[in-house]
Amino acid sequence: MEFRPCIDIHNGKVKQIVGGSLKDQGDSAQENFVAKQDAAFYAELYKKAGIRGGHIILLNGADSEYYEATRQQALAALRTYPGGLQVGGGIHTGNAWAYLDAGASQVIVTSYVFHDGRVDYERLKELTAAIGRERLVLDLSCRKIKGQYRIMTDRWQKATREVLTMALLDRLADSCCEFLIHAVDVEGKAGGIEQELAALLGEWGKLPVTYAGGVHSYEDLYLLKKLGRDRLHVTVGSALDLFGGSLEWEKVLEICKEKS
Repeated sequence: MEFRPCIDIHNGKVKQIVGGSLKDQGDSAQENFVAKQDAAFYAELYKKAGIRGGHIILLNGADSEYYEATRQQALAALRTYPGGLQVGGGIHTGNAWAYLDAGASQVIVTSYVFHDGRVDYERLKELTAAIGRERLVLDLSCRKIKGQYRIMTDRWQKATREVLTMALLDRLADSCCEFLIHAVDVEGKAGGIEQELAALLGEWGKLPVTYAGGVHSYEDLYLLKKLGRDRLHVTVGSALDLFGGSLEWEKVLEICKEKS
């Protein structure tokens, strides 16, 4: 299991938020932590530690008054650690190469490849042809609705009709190199991982998958290793000492590196 760090940017600042609280209207969110340092500071930190594969997420929509400030923060982080970080949030065929040219190892895409609540396979094919599957990470963040993990788009505000299943992962695996999956119901709450989701993802295990959401203790990391069959990578946000939490990030790194 690899530790995959995050740099979440909202209203031009690095933050940790409760994922399900994000609202485009008023650019509001329930905040757990607002950093004094900028995104480039965290990129430099991860670079010095030699941690690759972390993700930068732009949490403002393109029509937000804060979008440009958020975008500039993301670009500065990418230039600080070229080839070391992925970036997501409003990525589409028209702007993907701008982020890749700025230093992103991959772009992370959700909303662009959905239409009318379903995966738009034609648009996905066009995107993969434009940048190559090795540069594309699909974000299939989801929340449990009536017993099913429904994929969420538009910064986790809109439920699609697509259900996260091993069959769906199989269908999408030829179009990307990784999956990023936030458990939206527990994201930012530091109250424990979504165990059923972790087990499902660990059972699949055909491409790298990063799980995010709810990690609040070292025990959670060991549980994720077990449920995920040591196939999953993990992101820790609000619970990490870098973002005001109690978990020492060096210890998190050590646990992730331990062999089961």
